[in-house]
Amino acid sequence: MLAQREVSVFVYDAVQLEGLNFTLPEVQTLMQGVTVGGHRFSDQQIAVNQADAWKELFRLVRDKQFELTPRCACNLHHIAGKEEALEWGQFRSGGVLIAGTDYEPPAAGDLPGLFTQMIDRLARFDDVYDQAVHLFLTMARCQFFYDVNKRMGRFMMNGHLLNHGYPAINIPASRELEFNELMLEFYGSSDQEKMNRFVRSCMDERAVRIMKES
Repeated sequence: MLAQREVSVFVYDAVQLEGLNFTLPEVQTLMQGVTVGGHRFSDQQIAVNQADAWKELFRLVRDKQFELTPRCACNLHHIAGKEEALEWGQFRSGGVLIAGTDYEPPAAGDLPGLFTQMIDRLARFDDVYDQAVHLFLTMARCQFFYDVNKRMGRFMMNGHLLNHGYPAINIPASRELEFNELMLEFYGSSDQEKMNRFVRSCMDERAVRIMKES
């Protein structure tokens, strides 16, 4: 309920983190099916895709169909990456680079095994938030898709949290610089500690309090 109420803010922050300068009212207008002036159609499509992916994530959780599987991730990417990624709805078939870092993501042929490895490693974490952040960061670093990887990592992170009755975590656009700097450091080191602290610091204290009281 809390996440559904805040979904327009989630979409707004996500597109801002991608460098798309939409206002919150413009995002809310797009979510109502109305186009807005002054923006490229492709940019508006990204915002709509983000909103549609949230709707599908809510449906999957509500219908108890959300799973930590390649199929579930690809189905969400089919919505989130539509017309944006080189290929959408499937793992990438070629190599990619990440701007700003010398780190090279794994080869396409290694991705299915790395997804399995990512899920197997969840057992190392007793805390649900640690598990969720692990999903986000691993998906971002492995670059399972040609594009929309950080957003997909956050979808899988929040699906895991919502599936366990925990509040979703939003990365606010106001912390974009800190987010980008820490992500670049993480890509090079693979050490999740700093990013884990950062993501936890973005938790909505009001939502956490309501969850604890319920």
